[in-house]
Amino acid sequence: MTRNLHKMMLDELRDIYSAETQITKALPKMARKASSQELKSAFEHHLEETRGHIERLDKVFEMLDTNARARGKKCEAMEGLVSEAKEIMEEDLDADAMDAALVGAAQKVEHYEIAGYGTLCAWAKAMGHEDVAKTLAETLEEERAADEKLNKLSAKINQAAARKAHGEARAA
Repeated sequence: MTRNLHKMMLDELRDIYSAETQITKALPKMARKASSQELKSAFEHHLEETRGHIERLDKVFEMLDTNARARGKKCEAMEGLVSEAKEIMEEDLDADAMDAALVGAAQKVEHYEIAGYGTLCAWAKAMGHEDVAKTLAETLEEERAADEKLNKLSAKINQAAARKAHGEARAA
């Protein structure tokens, strides 16, 4: 059976729904592992936003007035990104290096989400689903803002980790 853009969009909505659900399980673990209070707060704040993203996705399925279920698909890409984050958290890193690695892992997640929501917005607009596009654009902007916040945090966190690594290299 040939799939059309509408069916592709429903499939992508299920994919991003799964991704968001996986993120709600990973963020608390990342927050606990972070030593920077700012980073912990950023993860905790984004966890609350992510719960809102899931609510918006439920709303989008209702707006599309389909019998399609929001659940039912596993996002393999997010599963891989979360698995990488888990591997990082299991490593024996000093606190600054761990925070730097956690920021990097979180940014990979944000970039995946930005790509997914950007695609969904474009498809919704192309099919004339302006209300859906507007709802998805709210989440897209929050994902971009989260990425920008991580960019700013990474500047401080990476510098602290680099100073420590540089100092240890000199001592060796």
